[in-house]
Amino acid sequence: MTPYDHALAAALARRGAHVELLTSRFLYGPLPAERGYALTELFYPLATRFGLDARRRRRVAKALEHPLGMLALRKRLDEADVAHYQWLRAGDAALIAPKRPRVMTVHNVLRRSGATGTARKMDAVVVHTRHGARELTERVGVSPERIRVIPHGAFEHLLSLPGERPLPSELAEVDGPVILCFGTVRPYKGIDVLLRAFAAVEGAELWIVGRPLDTPIEPLHQLARAARGRVRFVTRYLAEPEVPAFFRRADLVVLPHREVDQSGVLNVALAFGKPILMTAIGGFEEVTRDTGAGRLVAPEDPEALAGAIGELLADAGARERLGAAARAAAEGPYSWDEVARRTLELYEELTG
Repeated sequence: MTPYDHALAAALARRGAHVELLTSRFLYGPLPAERGYALTELFYPLATRFGLDARRRRRVAKALEHPLGMLALRKRLDEADVAHYQWLRAGDAALIAPKRPRVMTVHNVLRRSGATGTARKMDAVVVHTRHGARELTERVGVSPERIRVIPHGAFEHLLSLPGERPLPSELAEVDGPVILCFGTVRPYKGIDVLLRAFAAVEGAELWIVGRPLDTPIEPLHQLARAARGRVRFVTRYLAEPEVPAFFRRADLVVLPHREVDQSGVLNVALAFGKPILMTAIGGFEEVTRDTGAGRLVAPEDPEALAGAIGELLADAGARERLGAAARAAAEGPYSWDEVARRTLELYEELTG
């Protein structure tokens, strides 16, 4: 999750920390031009030479290169006060550098259960939600005393992204309300539930934007053909400069997940101050209850979802209130400065 890594590194640097981000070459778009921190592309020099379409070859190359990268990492940590791991693989416990203190962020406990066993070797584990903390204790057995809940920051950098691209012409011509469902298309995200709900919605378009992974797309197209309003699919990966236009145009962002700990798409919607409709599960429920930035519906309930969509599309004042709460959350508890402050507090606690 390169945008997270760079946003956190920049926020820590703004607060006076000396940060070196050890990562791999990013294939999906430009990196921040002004960083304020050191950047070393240490991992996967061969795998990142392959293009985006060569997924199989990249996967094989990464498997071969990963142990070498972990060994090279050991040499880079001699001067560090804290080693903070953002991404680790299942089985990395034997490859972790002996440097202490060690911190690991588990970005999605439900989706990263294979790698979370490595968390037992950490001096502290960061999760983004209280729900994630409970899951990490109950599923993995990490002691609650070593877990810290630090929210995922809102992706504010997208608001002023250099080289922002406009919508494709056929989307820019749409006049009516637009419902946006954004992100990779996976079964756990409940897009089929959303399509069943949208069959009862009139006077709006639904845009499903994201590359399908582990999901056959034709059944979703079949559901779309039964809808009263138009459904448009953009089934590819979008580079960062393409993303803002979709969120600026959306009247409502819908996250119909079946299960979730936290979501990067939610943090984009917060940054853009969008009204968000999401299922009452995991971190979604926490964000809504803590900040008011969103409306909740039960998961797996197309009728309830359709009713909530219709009510919000008909009530501009309600959408404005939800959007204002989202902006306040992005500027307050979900700002990167606040995330960095809490992260530095953890580092200081660990280093004494």
